[in-house]
Amino acid sequence: MTDAPVIGVLALQGDVREHLTALAAADAVARPVRRPEELAEIDGLVIPGGESTTISKLAVLFGVLEPLRERVRAGLPVYGTCAGLILLADKILDPRSGQETIGGIDMIVRRNAFGRQNESFEAAVDIKGVDGDPVEGVFIRAPWVESVGARTEVLAEHEGHIVAVRQGNALATSFHPELTGDHRVHSLFVDMVRANRAPESL
Repeated sequence: MTDAPVIGVLALQGDVREHLTALAAADAVARPVRRPEELAEIDGLVIPGGESTTISKLAVLFGVLEPLRERVRAGLPVYGTCAGLILLADKILDPRSGQETIGGIDMIVRRNAFGRQNESFEAAVDIKGVDGDPVEGVFIRAPWVESVGARTEVLAEHEGHIVAVRQGNALATSFHPELTGDHRVHSLFVDMVRANRAPESL
């Protein structure tokens, strides 16, 4: 598709390949992003699950953290899953030493809130803006959102905890939709990227 948006996946650590596959299935041109100059070539960015502290430290090492902050502040559509949700938070309740965030969503998050690796689980999640049946959410050492600011919209909850949010061009989920073969959340994000591109094409 010649008009397909170009969406990067921050490829420093985590489940990059699964997101590339899901984005391609949602009619985007998907490519890994590791260097600052690659940020200039994309219409949107996915920050994958993995280990949020490791990703933040590698982002500093690769020189992409500050350029990424600047692009998010300037309105780059961005979607974070699990660790990516933590990295998009303006505040972490229990950060590890040296852990930084990109920011962009007015929320406070708690790391590993749903338990350790061996307490991982799947659950059906109703997400505002995603039509049809609930999305099957894969929760792996997942965070949850403790609270949100006035500008942040809650899209989904699980057992009374916020697990999906949106603020402007920024989307985040506690769970991993890229692991299920259901690409509706990625399609929602691709639609956000298309809408953001629309004024430029007029």
